[in-house]
Amino acid sequence: MLCLTCVSLTDRLFMNAELTNQTVIVVGGTSGMGLAIARLAISRGASVTVASRSPDKVVAVASELGAVGVPLDTTDEASVREFFAAVGPLDHLVVTGSSVRTGTLKDAPLEDGEFTFRSKFFGPYLCAKYAQMKPTGSITFFSGILSRRPGHNDAVLAGVNAAVEAMGRALARDLAPVRVNTVSPGMTRGTSAYLSMPEAAREGMYTSIASNLPVGRVGTADDIAAATLMLMTNGFITGVTLDVDGGGVLV
Repeated sequence: MLCLTCVSLTDRLFMNAELTNQTVIVVGGTSGMGLAIARLAISRGASVTVASRSPDKVVAVASELGAVGVPLDTTDEASVREFFAAVGPLDHLVVTGSSVRTGTLKDAPLEDGEFTFRSKFFGPYLCAKYAQMKPTGSITFFSGILSRRPGHNDAVLAGVNAAVEAMGRALARDLAPVRVNTVSPGMTRGTSAYLSMPEAAREGMYTSIASNLPVGRVGTADDIAAATLMLMTNGFITGVTLDVDGGGVLV
């Protein structure tokens, strides 16, 4: 008999989370959260394909992980269609990658908002449309805490995140028995979102936000990966938005 007190918390968490002989596609899998998800899925036995717009990153990360790497522009429908036709049937699809343009309501051009929706909403939409999912498989989208806790000048970002969450719920019905869920990360270090900030300013931001969170710290890409793998492997979860934000929606 297995003694649970002798097993680490991480091992207990993933005791039923093996992905041996399963095919996993991680769109946006060359950096940040997507890279952490790809790495964790491989450690659990999955055959992983990482995809992103940058051919150089795809080649480098695929070589590092021992994965397959394929360039993919999710804003180009033909590219998405051809990608999934080549991939064939798959067990799990995770779409983390997107690009956004921000600005104020009065000053930002409409094209910036349209670009953001094209990338963050219609990109995942096209992936779900063309992916050849096995009936026991799962799709995981990514939104963000701004859907419920927008800051200043976040109208477009709040709207697109909420739209992704609504799409996840709708597709959980439309694509059943394939399961569809959404991860809503809070502030997470180790992503590209804030790399343009000076390091001191970025660390100051993390410290300030952490001081207000119930868990007392900001997230990591590995936190997000663990939550994503749970949604991928738990066959009784579909149509949910999982907040992985250290309690950010509470404060």
